[in-house]
Amino acid sequence: MRLLTLPAPYCTVALDCAIRLKTEKAVPGTLYQRLVIAEQNLRSELYPYQERVFLFVDPELISPSVCSALLLEIEAAQVQQTPEACMRHVVSHALQAALGEACHTGALQRKLQASPRRALERYFQAVVTAVEQMASEPSPSREGHLKRLEEIYRSLLGPAVASRGRCSGDSLPERPPSIPLPSPHITFHLWTDEEQLWKELVFFLKPQSQLRLSADLEALNLQGLLPDQELARVSMLSTDSGIERDLPSGADERPASSSPEMEHARLQRKGGIKKRVWPADILMPSSWDGPPGLHRRTGRPSGDGELLPGVSRLHTARVLVLGDDRMLGRLARAYHSLRKRETQTFCLTPRLSLQLYYIPVLTPEKPTSFRRLDLGELAAFLGRADPWYESTINTLYPAIHKLAEMPPSLDTSRAVDPFILDVITYYVRMGTQPIYFQIYTVKIFSDLNQAPAEDIFLTELKVKIQDSKFPKDSSSPRKRGVAEGPGAELSICYQKALLSHRTREVTVSLRATGLVLKTLPASNTEDHMCLNVSVTEVVKSSNLAGRSFSMVTNTFQTAHIQVQSQEQRLLTLLLDKDHRRTFRDVVRFEVASCPEPCSGAQKSKALWLSSQQQELERTKAKPKPLLMPINTFSGIVQ
Repeated sequence: MRLLTLPAPYCTVALDCAIRLKTEKAVPGTLYQRLVIAEQNLRSELYPYQERVFLFVDPELISPSVCSALLLEIEAAQVQQTPEACMRHVVSHALQAALGEACHTGALQRKLQASPRRALERYFQAVVTAVEQMASEPSPSREGHLKRLEEIYRSLLGPAVASRGRCSGDSLPERPPSIPLPSPHITFHLWTDEEQLWKELVFFLKPQSQLRLSADLEALNLQGLLPDQELARVSMLSTDSGIERDLPSGADERPASSSPEMEHARLQRKGGIKKRVWPADILMPSSWDGPPGLHRRTGRPSGDGELLPGVSRLHTARVLVLGDDRMLGRLARAYHSLRKRETQTFCLTPRLSLQLYYIPVLTPEKPTSFRRLDLGELAAFLGRADPWYESTINTLYPAIHKLAEMPPSLDTSRAVDPFILDVITYYVRMGTQPIYFQIYTVKIFSDLNQAPAEDIFLTELKVKIQDSKFPKDSSSPRKRGVAEGPGAELSICYQKALLSHRTREVTVSLRATGLVLKTLPASNTEDHMCLNVSVTEVVKSSNLAGRSFSMVTNTFQTAHIQVQSQEQRLLTLLLDKDHRRTFRDVVRFEVASCPEPCSGAQKSKALWLSSQQQELERTKAKPKPLLMPINTFSGIVQ
């Protein structure tokens, strides 16, 4: 119990382990049974939770040999993990854990192996019912639980075989045969569609056979996924006059007719707007009430509790992505799109717990430390924050490439060594502590007279100066008398990042050849969530030999920045190191932290407020930043 007095995340992990050990000690076999039922999507009314691991890879970033090797391991495991095999494992493990030495394990497994599907399901449901009912009791009785499982055991083997136990003449091993723990159900996906993550999550909640998918994703038939319609309503249209005396009799309790309260209530109006009952952080289920602006948001693993009254989150989607920082940038875009779509449809958040995992797989073309740090910055940050993640996950990508380079075995009878699958299984089961990363939005102006394009990034935004000039009819401001030289004259306006979160704006004008905006701290001692900006400034100097230019790198931290070219040179933006996300001919851009998408409820609420009330609401309710959690083993050790 001393672990519970340690700082987070140790006390959180220790408390979770203590609860699990107490449950397992009271009702042996409970944890194994629940894990297999959830991960293998076995149907049970008493334990309806389901989990699935979605493995996403980008075919343009991961080689076909790596994809084939991963798919081979997954398919080899799924062949052996049929629903019938998993049900046999659950029945055998529960009876063996409860009966101990009295369980004739060999005869039990032979009987289950020979049982038809219908009989096997009946035994499975009986065991699950006995275990779950006993585990749900405040003070479970070990004797009662043992008696119920003995009845199931006798119905399986018969009274004669069951009474012999281990005293029979059959040659049995000294130790009972081990019952394997199946790896979780993993689906492999090549990420080729921007809306693919949303589609897969919807299909997980409701089978594809029950969905009618049109060309437009907004036409998805999501009936049955939404919570109660009255619960989701923001306002109610009143059909009466609004005066309480016009309400039907018996609608509300009223005081006596002779009381003065009754006389006052006759002309009292009743509010026509029904307050919503959603929690305040309904769109941020994984929010954490800690100091703002820090990556160190650990200590409370995201659970699967009720987000809405009466609506349980029975499904857990574990999304695992393989790749480098470019893949994480794509995941951030999909995550932002999913959260934005939820403000309109609101069908996934109440019933689905979304967990994100990341395994770095770097391309081996340039196996240098620079290459690893260039495309693996977020993986390096996770390794510095969580030493166990560094030794277990960050060291995995060389083994993945080595596995992909091995020639395929011609012997089909030889079992595939599931090394990569075992590490993935360990990661998705034990990685419960998330680390949160701020997503940033960028507004890109190609013409100052038109609306900007918007995009988001997670790790880096790189700015280069183009050689092309502005068109003659461009309305961009120009500076005359500026000497020609490398780079361009830039106007930079930014809010200086302060630990006190006070607003301090700084405006500078300088000549630069480029900028780099990074979102991750350069060392493990820094934990402030802000943009680290590096500007390559051109310094002009004159001497006897003539005019010369030198480059100086200036760095500063900011939470919001605006950059505009003051000359006839345009800018090129590169988001998250992905050349597929390149914006050219940029005149001006603005970067700020991406806010949590505003719900339709909040928008409709603003329509009922006056201008002064809306201004008060904006100052009082500052939008929350959109944070993307990535699960690790311990989070950031505090």
